Amino acid sequence: MTSSFSSTEQQKAVRWHPPSYDIRVETVPIPQILSPDDAIVKVKLAALCGSDLHIYRGVGGIEEKVHTCGHEFIGEVVALGSSYGGNASGRPPLYSSLKIGDKVVSPFTVNCGECHVCRLGYTGRCPEGYLFGSPALDGGQAQYIRVPKAGGTLFNLSDSSTWSSSLPKDVKEKALIGLADSSLLILADILPTGVFAALQALNHPKVAPVITGKPWPLCFDRETNAVSGGNEVSFTAEDRVLNVAIIGLGPVGVCTTVSMLDAVATRNIPFRIIAVDPNESRREKMKAVYAAIDAAGKGTGQFAVCDIAESKEKVKEWTSGVGCTAILEVVGNTSALSLAYELVRAFGAIVSVGVHGAPPLPLTGSQLYNKNVSLDFGRCPARAMFPPAFDLLVKRQDVFGGVGETASLIDKIVSFDEAVESYRAFDKGEVGKVVFDPWK
Repeated sequence: MTSSFSSTEQQKAVRWHPPSYDIRVETVPIPQILSPDDAIVKVKLAALCGSDLHIYRGVGGIEEKVHTCGHEFIGEVVALGSSYGGNASGRPPLYSSLKIGDKVVSPFTVNCGECHVCRLGYTGRCPEGYLFGSPALDGGQAQYIRVPKAGGTLFNLSDSSTWSSSLPKDVKEKALIGLADSSLLILADILPTGVFAALQALNHPKVAPVITGKPWPLCFDRETNAVSGGNEVSFTAEDRVLNVAIIGLGPVGVCTTVSMLDAVATRNIPFRIIAVDPNESRREKMKAVYAAIDAAGKGTGQFAVCDIAESKEKVKEWTSGVGCTAILEVVGNTSALSLAYELVRAFGAIVSVGVHGAPPLPLTGSQLYNKNVSLDFGRCPARAMFPPAFDLLVKRQDVFGGVGETASLIDKIVSFDEAVESYRAFDKGEVGKVVFDPWK
């Protein structure tokens, strides 16, 4: 099942040059099969992500290698290594089933799918994994991309039987036919990351008393009729309200907010959610997104979009000065983390999925001790989060389905000719989610 390109064939790619802020569209060789587990994907669409800006800005000064940008892409398999097409018993099923011509979406990291880490679902930290669009591995803002360990990395959108879903089979298959590639593309990173952030918060031990209606430590009692003693208290209705602040309303922040709203609505959890960003255009986008969501996706709680100063007043008002049960920090900088600490309650949780750079964290050990605050940091295991993210994508096409509308997550689809300007405008907060069509 192998196929490949001549080493002399060329393609267009968006490339980063050191030390910073230097994006160029260049002609480079089409990638080749280098390993039996490789696949070559013809990129249909690739996206610009907030994480791309860290390299763009030369944060930390550690990036010295010219490379192709981008870690969000969707496309068609055009070449496969020799590992594919036979009976790959004991290996991820795509080694047996993936074919040339299949439509695929990739998580933003390589995942072998076979090691202890991947088996536990922590796919974002596979020991054999690399981040697409980094000095270690060329990215997807190109016409073609090489995907190492593709059988453990890719999702085959041409064969829905190769991954799970809570949706009925006919609904899933109908969705795959009807969903636009620009919508499916957000499964590469930002939507799984949003679902991951919400899931981490809702399943955090510090949030358990609110969810279960039982005080600490009885909230961990899994036996329905278990006898509890020594810590009986009467919960009020206020004690059962989940107070959450989401800091950062870029594309990932919007996905996080939509994910959290869906989760609390589906579980019928009383809530107050505050979505925070200093950028007015991002706040307006979030308001439009919230307005577009139907009643079933909003639940019956309270929701507010605030700037930083307003968020502090709103948290004080809504919680009588106690603070939020959980904070979802989706920015990845020290000021956002400082605000998270300020807004969180004692015995609260801060879930950070923003990419933090070199500066030291702004919180001291005494601060964390004095509030009993839990910090949950790190990269989303996007491949493991794909199934619930897909289900939410299908449900929330009112937000994730369109392009360029007031409530659309994706602002526009452009050619590589606009790559340099798109990076500049995104860096300045002048535009939201931008998608590249390499063939436009």
